Amino acid sequence: MKQLPARALLALLWLLHWLPLGLQAFIGRQFGRLLHALAQPRRRIARRNVALCFPEKSEAERHALVREHFQWLGRSLLERGLLWYASPERLRRLIHVEGEVQLAETSERPVMWLVPHFMGLDVAGSATQLYQKQLVGSIYQAQSNPVFDAAMRRGRVRFGQGDIFSRKEGLLPLMRAIRQRGFAFFNLPDMDFGRREAAFVPFFGVPAATLLAPSKLARALKMEVQPVVAEMLPGGQGYRVRFLPPWTDFPTDDPVADVTRMNRWIEAEVRRNPAQYLWVHKRFKTRPEGERGLY
Repeated sequence: MKQLPARALLALLWLLHWLPLGLQAFIGRQFGRLLHALAQPRRRIARRNVALCFPEKSEAERHALVREHFQWLGRSLLERGLLWYASPERLRRLIHVEGEVQLAETSERPVMWLVPHFMGLDVAGSATQLYQKQLVGSIYQAQSNPVFDAAMRRGRVRFGQGDIFSRKEGLLPLMRAIRQRGFAFFNLPDMDFGRREAAFVPFFGVPAATLLAPSKLARALKMEVQPVVAEMLPGGQGYRVRFLPPWTDFPTDDPVADVTRMNRWIEAEVRRNPAQYLWVHKRFKTRPEGERGLY
């Protein structure tokens, strides 16, 4: 019985994906307004994050930013149906890519894409499969609901160009895929997963537990690192995914310095498009020893 609501929601996403994107976007923004009104715990987290990262903004400005964020969040949730069920031809019309999208095909070294948690994150994942042929691997947080988990896995690998690995499996299956099958790595580097294999480095001036894996894995596997940023465009205009020039000085022999530099880059991208960053995640949940929690 617990699976019935999940199946009903997936059916709703499937139905919505047939609508023009402009209408989906309108519905998604209204859904986001509803989430902002009802999801009080997530609203508090978002407001706390924005206050920590933008202390120069007035309270009214920060609250307006959070309200706008929830509208993009509502869109991103409902438009998963489009990414999971629409035809490749339709997605290619909607997803506009910029930069060297085929680097993983042409590079002599395996490629790591650094993809921060903007609302268009899943759009970037679709772009890596629609616009280039290299196998793609990623790590994801397994969902507690098996129906949602299966739907997410199918949706993210439905074009048959790679696989996703549960975080519970660790890095070894992914590393084997990179070494033995030439996978590119779609890396999501900006979530708080605790102290293990992490360092406290600044993010908007606040010490944030940041995984060292982007630096260590790139060094161990001699990977080329390319930053990627996805953006949702207003109304029915679609999405933009920027494949930025690969970093020529990453990794170094100092993983902490590397991820500090990475966080500075993410900060710059957040300032460029603040309402679409994932503010409802407890980015500063893990604190240095002796420091009080921020939430």
